[in-house]
Amino acid sequence: MLHRNGIIAPAFWLCLAGAVTLALLPHPPHIPAMGDKAQHMLAFGTLAFLGALAFPRFPRVHLAERLSFLGALVEVLQAIPALHRDCDIRDWIADTIAIVAVLALLHMLNLPRRKR
Repeated sequence: MLHRNGIIAPAFWLCLAGAVTLALLPHPPHIPAMGDKAQHMLAFGTLAFLGALAFPRFPRVHLAERLSFLGALVEVLQAIPALHRDCDIRDWIADTIAIVAVLALLHMLNLPRRKR
């Protein structure tokens, strides 16, 4: 299994750092094939997926809460004028929808939890 090799937890933290960095760059790279909301949903859906697999003993409702809070914090930080970014509550809503959808899907699939 991947998490036994210690790959998933570092991947989660790397993706988290990458998502926050890209969200706070004054001029992030433009990805023409995806809309803004799709980028948010992809980033936070990935974080929810990796977080649930990397930390199976951490309650998923708490994971959802903290990732959603991170999405809200990113939007507040994007309101800093020096960043030249836009604070948009719809971005946070897209983040939260993706988080809940991914964690609900994982719950429905009843993925095995790591025993310690």
